[in-house]
Amino acid sequence: MNIFGVGLPEIAVIAGLALVIFGPKRLPELGRTLGKTLKNLQKASTEFENEIQKAMNDSDDGPQNKQTNSDIEQDSIMQNKID
Repeated sequence: MNIFGVGLPEIAVIAGLALVIFGPKRLPELGRTLGKTLKNLQKASTEFENEIQKAMNDSDDGPQNKQTNSDIEQDSIMQNKID
């Protein structure tokens, strides 16, 4: 198992150091915070990718299929409600 060039032994050492530094009471809180942060980054990345795809498709389709800013905002609001 190799995540970002870091193997299982290195991950175990990092986890052990985190346990010693932060203690067993704060470690779950830090894990939750890290998980939420990663989820938000993934969501932002997906939204950015979707916007790029829309822009590329709009430039290929020509002016007849362009959405207005209010349409894009409505799509974004609906997507946020679904998530």
